[in-house]
Amino acid sequence: DAAVAGKWPRSHPRGEGTCGLLVRRLRALGTGLVALPGNAIPSADQIRITTSLKSQKGSVWTKNKSVFEYWEVEVTFRVTGRGRIGADGLAIWFTEEQGLEGPVFGAADKWNGVGIFFDSFDNDAKKNNPGVIVVGNNGKLLYDHQNDGSTQALASCQRDFRNKPYPVRVKITYYQKTLTVLINNGFTPDKEDYEFCAKVEDMVLPSQGYFGVSAATGGLADDHDVLSFLTFQLTEPGKEAPTPDAEIPQKDKEKYQEEFEHFQQELDKKKEEFQREHPDVQGQPAADDVFETVSDRELRQIFEGQNRIHLEIKQLNRQLDMILDEQRKYVSAVTEEMAKRGAGFPGQQGQVSHQEIETVVKTQEEVIRQVKEIRSSVTDALRSISGAQHAGPAGRDIEHLVQRNAPSSEKQKCPELPPFPSCLSTTHFFIFVAVQTVLFIGYVMYR
Repeated sequence: DAAVAGKWPRSHPRGEGTCGLLVRRLRALGTGLVALPGNAIPSADQIRITTSLKSQKGSVWTKNKSVFEYWEVEVTFRVTGRGRIGADGLAIWFTEEQGLEGPVFGAADKWNGVGIFFDSFDNDAKKNNPGVIVVGNNGKLLYDHQNDGSTQALASCQRDFRNKPYPVRVKITYYQKTLTVLINNGFTPDKEDYEFCAKVEDMVLPSQGYFGVSAATGGLADDHDVLSFLTFQLTEPGKEAPTPDAEIPQKDKEKYQEEFEHFQQELDKKKEEFQREHPDVQGQPAADDVFETVSDRELRQIFEGQNRIHLEIKQLNRQLDMILDEQRKYVSAVTEEMAKRGAGFPGQQGQVSHQEIETVVKTQEEVIRQVKEIRSSVTDALRSISGAQHAGPAGRDIEHLVQRNAPSSEKQKCPELPPFPSCLSTTHFFIFVAVQTVLFIGYVMYR
């Protein structure tokens, strides 16, 4: 966030990486993100790469090259639009040169490096968008737009990143010629709830390059907003990383500090002017912050319900894995014991087999009991979620899961027919018709 606002933090350790093998250090690169010619609009808390208008292009890039051998970036962004389908998409870059305005999601083609594309529009009509595509280039290839880069993709995954209740977060790691992409899908406020998306091995990238973000719209349009862009240097234990002061020239540090102070002064002036013009709203929260609309409440209930479903499914998978592991242990133990006893006591082989069969039967009964408990827990979770309005397809998926796991011996019963309604008898019907006829004739004569 500080990077977008123009305030670069001092480099400092951020703890160890995977299993303590790596050390991550937050690096400012001595630069901010600078908007290049295009439709990008910077503000104090975000950068709008493109607005939701047709045929827009924009990009932002670091001012200086990164000199990290291994690195990791964390990008937070939003892609929002009114339509069910958006276009064209957003791209995160690491290239040898800054990608000026061009046809590849707002950046230049024939880049030397890698691009991670968040493609919103389905150009090849294969119904695999929105999706995430990793495309490398050596500076000579043209991007295959008509096939959504499928002929050039090194790795890909399908993820819907549009119109999420929380910002989408992407973690891209490059270490020892391996590029890994993790995604937080924006359904929960948990910033560390990442899911694996793609991995590319034996990937050679330029030793120095620029980081950037670009976006473009076409016949359809979305707002593409970047909220934060954090860069980390990955170093192995025992290797000393260069000091932060050595990475940024003194002249540039003074320039950035002066720019930040000027920005801070302007912000303070704006605050004072607003307080003088609106003395009655000081210290009072906005009405939109206090009350939520009906649509906001429904969306919140939907996503809370889906989040609970997601957690229940994770718990179900863990319990099933435990049951399977326990079953494997029982089977291997029974097999070994039968082999030992059968070899040592040939005459008693039949008796041993009978005992072991009883053990296996008991084990299977225990497994069936545990599976039934899991089914009941999933059913309870589904019942608790059914109160949320418009639960969406996730609730139906869980109900289908419960029905699929039901024992095959239980046959589905058709609902009983309702009781046939009682009708008037013939005598009562003719009496009713006669009375109606007399009343009608009397009314006509009266008229």
